[in-house]
Amino acid sequence: MNTANKPVVVNMNRDPITDSPGSHPVGTGIGSAGGAAAGVVAGAIFGPIGMMVGGTIGAIAGAAVGHEAGELVDPTGEIQYWRNNYSTREYVDSQYSFDTDYQPAYLYGVSSRNLGSSRRWDDALATELERDWDAKKTTSTLPWHQALPAVRDAWDRSDRTYNVYDSSDRYYESRFADADYRDNAHNFGEYRNAYRYGAFARSAHPARAWDDDLETELGRGWDSVKGASSLGWEKSKAATRDAWHTIKSAYPGNA
Repeated sequence: MNTANKPVVVNMNRDPITDSPGSHPVGTGIGSAGGAAAGVVAGAIFGPIGMMVGGTIGAIAGAAVGHEAGELVDPTGEIQYWRNNYSTREYVDSQYSFDTDYQPAYLYGVSSRNLGSSRRWDDALATELERDWDAKKTTSTLPWHQALPAVRDAWDRSDRTYNVYDSSDRYYESRFADADYRDNAHNFGEYRNAYRYGAFARSAHPARAWDDDLETELGRGWDSVKGASSLGWEKSKAATRDAWHTIKSAYPGNA
């Protein structure tokens, strides 16, 4: 991969989105952690989307992905999620440790999904991953049949992230021409991370209402998440607020 397209990995505490979305602040998160959202380099990395209100989106992983080359699910953040949650999985055998054994399997699942953007999980893919497991497992002592459920778990979580962000990008792009806050000097690409920021914020703070305090906090974080966008916060905040209020409609499962 061209190193120019590699995201800078940010060590983030992920929401434990399966059970309690938003209860663990992002390491550089909004609000009490200082207002800066998870780091973005040219739009490549974004913060976690947990369950939306009502849970109808389901368990979604943590990085912004869409139509641009080089956008990847953040493996460091995903490993933090699994560190916090792997012990709840039925396939986990207590004789194996997370750091030595399961972490490499989860990382293998995330990295494989990042590389296989046009693939879907099937028997052929599982066979390919099994073939390469010995070369990729680093410290893990898990035989493939025990590593497979963890690899699949991480793949599926990353796949949901791709799908949710793809759907939301398309949704907001389809509405962009009619947005009353749109500055005609800027195209949708300039606003896209503002929509994503609103989606992230709504997920990270499901119990909060949009108010002046939240707007101020998000404003402090905008420069960290805007990526290649040239928009300042004053021009982007309306799109962020729009996504905050409408993200449930942006994903087909919430229509």
